Amino acid sequence: MRNKQDGATQDEAPLVIVDKINGALRLMAVDARALALGLTPGLALADARARVPAIDVVALDAVADDACVERIADLCDRWTPLVALDPPHGLLLDISGCAHLFGGEESLLNDIGRRFAHGGLNLRMAIAGTPDAARALARFGRGGIVPPGGEARAVGPLPVAALGIASDIVHGLSRAGLKTIAALAERPTIPLAARFGDDLLARLRRVLGREDIRITPRRPPPACMAERHFAEPIARTSDIEATLTRLMMQIADLLHKRGEGGRYFEASFFRSDGQVTRIAVETGRPVRDPKVVLRLYREKLEALDDPLDPGFGFDLIRFTVPVAEPLDEAQVSLDGRINEESDVADLIDRLVARFGRDRVQRFIARDTHDPHRTAFAVPVTYESGKGTATTLNWPAPEPYEPPLRPLQLFDPPQPVETTAEAPDGPPRRFQWRRSWHEIALAEGPERIAPEWWRRESGTPTRDYYRVEDVNGRRFWLFRAGPYRNPPAKTLWYLHGLFA
Repeated sequence: MRNKQDGATQDEAPLVIVDKINGALRLMAVDARALALGLTPGLALADARARVPAIDVVALDAVADDACVERIADLCDRWTPLVALDPPHGLLLDISGCAHLFGGEESLLNDIGRRFAHGGLNLRMAIAGTPDAARALARFGRGGIVPPGGEARAVGPLPVAALGIASDIVHGLSRAGLKTIAALAERPTIPLAARFGDDLLARLRRVLGREDIRITPRRPPPACMAERHFAEPIARTSDIEATLTRLMMQIADLLHKRGEGGRYFEASFFRSDGQVTRIAVETGRPVRDPKVVLRLYREKLEALDDPLDPGFGFDLIRFTVPVAEPLDEAQVSLDGRINEESDVADLIDRLVARFGRDRVQRFIARDTHDPHRTAFAVPVTYESGKGTATTLNWPAPEPYEPPLRPLQLFDPPQPVETTAEAPDGPPRRFQWRRSWHEIALAEGPERIAPEWWRRESGTPTRDYYRVEDVNGRRFWLFRAGPYRNPPAKTLWYLHGLFA
């Protein structure tokens, strides 16, 4: 659609979209008026101007085209969750088991065409037993509905290019007099395979409906799904919340029968004007309690910068569980309360729903002796073994022994002034933040060198000491580099504090 100003109308000049191919501008797409005047895709722009001087030329924007197709694919999710992209500018929908929800295949096609016609889009649609047959009829035929088993008859008059084969193979088949799919289907398969390859025969079987390969949807099929269609769109918050509650209860029943719980929940809101809004929440453990999931959604909705706008109302609301895992019954303690770990998990889920998974983090241990790299922060929902980092459990201290590493580390370590009885011995006292600390007990040294495969030039080894002052406070000090003879200035640092 184009908007003209100064009193001009849309049909004054044909519209063509051009792109540079092999150094020449060629027509990539044309509107209906340009097509009626003989301008077809692939024609050079100079030849098009020679035939029709008054044409409106627009440069191709591939990024905008892809974004448009993606948005159309989102709209198609209202009819089936199995939607695949079919470049260029095509979509494949697997409507197996979905057509009866819309009154049959003919009613489904009419519904799709009517909704997109309101947006100014004219579609060519086909329904067949295999994706390849439907694609061929939509791209090279008139579309329509093919009765079961009628694929061979429907695609027979189509050109061999409808098989989606390379142009040189199309040219070779045409020189051999095989210009239609019907003519190709009558030929013996062995000579065709020897001359053009097995891929040609595979495509032919699929187009004729003799072999079926399912589509690969752009969004993985959910483990569970529940949806609600409305004859009249709804817009009130109370109606939306009531619908989500009913759908979540259906999901909970499905998950209970499967013995599973959801780790990822997604609610999709389809507006009557075609806008689709998806809101997802994830949990740190499998859950199927409707109250828990709905509470997370309320947290999510309150945290949205752009509130959920119903516009003229939602005519479809869908609830899906893309990720589900086995879930056993919760262990109840003797006092009748669920294990306290579940309370912590609920708190984490609420924080993630409100602030986002990347803003709620936890520390995990890494297999390294370098204290700088021993712990690192990951999203709280990160699972060890599923990421790229190598992780391990936190080392447990020996019974009745103080921890080897402090709970708090300074980054970078803070310099301190020390006095020692021997240059290479532990310090007897040190000054930190203008206060002197008299050391009563010291343990060490523990020499830690940088990892050799990460070592930077000039990085010294460190001699660490666990010390305790006369007031019972414990510190983690280190001397940068070993003691040298003749003596040189020794640098001491405070790296951490014990609890």
